Amino acid sequence: MKALFITVKDLKARSIISGSTDGDKLIHFIEVAQDIHIQNYLGGKLYKKMQDLIINEEMDLEDNSDYKLLRDDYIKPMLIWFTQSEYFPFAMFKIDNGGVSKHRGEEADVANYGDIDRMMSKINDRSEFYTRRFLDYICDNSSKYPEYTNNQNGDMYPDKDVDTFSSWVL
Repeated sequence: MKALFITVKDLKARSIISGSTDGDKLIHFIEVAQDIHIQNYLGGKLYKKMQDLIINEEMDLEDNSDYKLLRDDYIKPMLIWFTQSEYFPFAMFKIDNGGVSKHRGEEADVANYGDIDRMMSKINDRSEFYTRRFLDYICDNSSKYPEYTNNQNGDMYPDKDVDTFSSWVL
């Protein structure tokens, strides 16, 4: 079982993704962004600890208030922006039995690549901002999260540098 650190509702409420977007199309991108980006910055042990707290419904217990704060104030904003970064390159496409098609909404103009590139640049800037904010917090408070520094052997070690994004290629 895998726990996601945000819900589709969180994503729609705190992003530029329309509330009418099919949640089934978004859930995959939340999971991908969490696996690729969030796990990268939390490291294997802290990622597993956060997963376990959610799965076992222990996140809201008083003893876990530091983990709840970490998730709510730092991880959720990062994940919301990383999810948008993962979703947007695929947002206009649909794959079904007939193959791949490009969706065009009624009464809507399709954005050109320059518009999309500028939007992705802004999304990546915000992902970077929230990642820096997380890294500053976790480094200053690592004693509250022993899993962050206790990775061993096969565990994924946390990345402590923000990747700088430039642009994406279509």
